[in-house]
Amino acid sequence: GRTVAAIDPVGKRMEIPYDSLIVAAGGRTSYFGNDQFEPFAPGMKTIDDALELRRRIFGAFELAELEDDPAEREQWLTFVVVGAGPTGCELAGQIRELAERALSRHNFRTIDPGTARVILVDGGKEPLASFGDNLSGKGRKELEHMGVELRMGLRATDVDFHGIDVQTPNGTERIPAHTVIWAAGVAASPLAKMLGDASGAEVDRAGRVSVLPDCTLPGHPEVFAIGDLMSLDHLPGVAEVAMQQGLFAGRTIRRRLQGDDHVVPFKYVDLGSMATIGRFRAVVEFKRIRLSGFAGWLMWLGVHLVFLTGFRNRLGALFRWSGALLGRHREERAFTVRRASAGDDSYASVLPPDAGKQQT
Repeated sequence: GRTVAAIDPVGKRMEIPYDSLIVAAGGRTSYFGNDQFEPFAPGMKTIDDALELRRRIFGAFELAELEDDPAEREQWLTFVVVGAGPTGCELAGQIRELAERALSRHNFRTIDPGTARVILVDGGKEPLASFGDNLSGKGRKELEHMGVELRMGLRATDVDFHGIDVQTPNGTERIPAHTVIWAAGVAASPLAKMLGDASGAEVDRAGRVSVLPDCTLPGHPEVFAIGDLMSLDHLPGVAEVAMQQGLFAGRTIRRRLQGDDHVVPFKYVDLGSMATIGRFRAVVEFKRIRLSGFAGWLMWLGVHLVFLTGFRNRLGALFRWSGALLGRHREERAFTVRRASAGDDSYASVLPPDAGKQQT
C-alpha cells in the first residue's frame, strides 16, 4: 500500500496511508560545501531561524553595552550579512532600521545603537542583480543612504565567532564581527534526494528532484513535488512558484476524483519580483513596470497584505506594521538566551569561547 513513514514529536514511528501525496518540504540554507559555517553564520529559512537571528541581534547590543574593551564592543556592534539578494538586502536594511529607530540611546548607557555597522558582502558586482541594472543601482543608493556598507566582489572563505574572512582581488581580508548572517544560497530539503532515489528521478546539484510537467514524479502520478525541492523548466526558487503549484496540485487531485485523468501541465504566471530595503523603501519589477522608493514600497505592502489569509490577519498586520513604520516602537523586542550544552553547538557562537567559565 501507499504509506508515508514518519516520526512523531515523542520519537514514535508512525505510518500514514495516502491516495495522493503532495511533498512541499521547502529548502534550506546552502553553504556551498562549507557546512562548518552554519553555527557561526545562521540563515533564515524558518520561523525558528528568524527567532534565532532576533536573539543574536538583540543579544549583540546587550553584550556591547556590558563590554569595556572598545575593540570588543565594536565587534559586537558589527553585523555582516553574506548575500546581496532580496533576503540579504532586506535583512541589512532592517538591522539598520532597528539600530537607528527602534533602539534609541535612552535604552543604553554606554553605547549608541545608531553607530552599529552593517556590512553587506556579495561576490557579484551589484546588490539585487536579478532586478536589472536600473533597479539594482537604485537599491544600492537606498542601502548606502541608510548607512549599509556594501562590499561587492568578495567571497566568504571562513567564518568563526570572531568574524569572517573574505577573498578580495588583493588577497584575504578579515572583517571582525560577532554576528554574521548567511543569505547567500539555497539548497533543497534532503527529502528531495529521497524522492529521487525512490522514483529514479534525477537530482540536480542544488538537491532538487526533477518532476514531470504536471509536477509529479516519474512513474508515480499520485506523488507531487512542489516548491523549492523540485526542478522544472528552470523555475525560480521563490514563494510564488510554490503557491501556484500548491493550487495546481489541489485542482489536479480534485479533477481526478471527478474522473478526469487528463494530464495538464503546470504553467507558471510570473508576477514579478520585489524586495523591501527599509522603511518606505522597496524595489519592484512587474513585467514592464519598475518602481523604487516609496511607490515601490506601497506596491510591496499591498501585495503582501493581499496574500495574507483572512481579513483579520490582514487588518492585524496593517495595524502592527503602521505602528512599527510610523513610530519607533517594536513589540518584538523580547528575546531569550539559551545556554549552550554538550552536543549542542547551535547557540554556542553567540557566546565568548570562555562563556562556560563565567558566572553571572
